[in-house]
Amino acid sequence: MIPIRDDAPRYTTPYINFFLLALNIFVFLFAITTDLNAINSVFGMRPLQVTEFLHGTRGATATTAFVPVLTSMFLHGGWLHLIFNMWGLYIFGDNIEDYLGHFRYLLFYLLTGLGAAFLHIVMNPNSNVPSVGASGAIAGVMGAYFILYPSARVLTLVPFFFVFFVWLPAWVVLGFWFVGQFLSGAASSIVQASQRGGGGIAFWAHVGGFVSGIALIKLFPTRPRRYRYFYR
Repeated sequence: MIPIRDDAPRYTTPYINFFLLALNIFVFLFAITTDLNAINSVFGMRPLQVTEFLHGTRGATATTAFVPVLTSMFLHGGWLHLIFNMWGLYIFGDNIEDYLGHFRYLLFYLLTGLGAAFLHIVMNPNSNVPSVGASGAIAGVMGAYFILYPSARVLTLVPFFFVFFVWLPAWVVLGFWFVGQFLSGAASSIVQASQRGGGGIAFWAHVGGFVSGIALIKLFPTRPRRYRYFYR
């Protein structure tokens, strides 16, 4: 299922969401005009680097271990990776920013991205494959949306023998996505159980981000006076 748009109203301009969209696109365009693979290799997050630093391995530093955890959140592996991530952020991010306020939304976004990275590292401690993408933080935004706007309708493209569009409750669309990510993560863990490293899609990062979003949205206070009032 591919979400197209939602019908949840917002009452403020999502400046931070626009900034995040622009920043991710700018970084990607810069990377593809220089050397995408080299940039992703250097600034992508490698779980093994974090594991080696925590174990006190000689030569492992906090900079090489943890700086890529942040920078990897603004990198993408290709056009489709970027487009799908930015589309999800565009659909769901504005309402979460409207609920939290601008600064708290930015903090929420970064924290859920860190939560996504944490679970990915835990589930793939020996992986030296660089992980890139904003999907962990965006999964956090989706987790928050799942809690705050479960009854909002999402126009969804559903490929089932033929393609058709249908309005579905947000909890169905996002719940279906989360279950798919969890099952895919479990399957990938079974396949990689006897291997050092791993690759492909970081399903556990998506799970970690979604769960972080659910947890954090309950801790973050809503912004005061979110609604516009019209006098006559």
